[in-house]
Amino acid sequence: MRCIVLANGEYGDLKFYENVFKGCDIILCADGGANYAHQLGVIPDCIIGDMDSISESVREFYNSQQVRFRKYPQRKDFTDIQLALSIAEEMGAREIILLGTQGKRFDHSLSNLYCGMEYVKRGIKIMHYGPECTVYLICSSMSLEGRTGDLVSVLPLGGEAAGVYLKDFEYPLDNVVLECDNPYTVSNVLAEDTAQIQLEKGTLAIFHYHG
Repeated sequence: MRCIVLANGEYGDLKFYENVFKGCDIILCADGGANYAHQLGVIPDCIIGDMDSISESVREFYNSQQVRFRKYPQRKDFTDIQLALSIAEEMGAREIILLGTQGKRFDHSLSNLYCGMEYVKRGIKIMHYGPECTVYLICSSMSLEGRTGDLVSVLPLGGEAAGVYLKDFEYPLDNVVLECDNPYTVSNVLAEDTAQIQLEKGTLAIFHYHG
């Protein structure tokens, strides 16, 4: 099952997201992400969080549409995105696409990346989708589709990533170990429209900048 989670971050031009909801099985909003869902004309399955960022008019609208709310206290041990990911998994999601998780608050962006790690280790696909950059989390392999010349950075998360292979890149890698304290694998370039990424151990964040 495919799930989209709308966060309360930066979106840019909302027209970019018009087609992302096609074929989606579940739509969740993390608190103020409901404001963007409303602008996009989307009816979510559930709105999750402490409800400190959703506007009153949007709350009233979704109440009138009988959208389910799951409210949590402001003082809690999990972020709204963590809660949304947990609920997505409970609902059977095997692919989760997050919108609005990148933005000016670098600490929030980094937190949003970290909280997806446990899910990719359980075989759930995690993607942070945006108009300038899409970030994929992987712990095995993927085919990256883009355009020749696109910039791609490949960085380990939460420790070392071993047995890393990059094929069809301007700077290929063959069975290397990547470590967080030596993040040299930035600004690589696609040598083909489709490239292959593989690792044997650890977690990688793949930053794909759209050409």
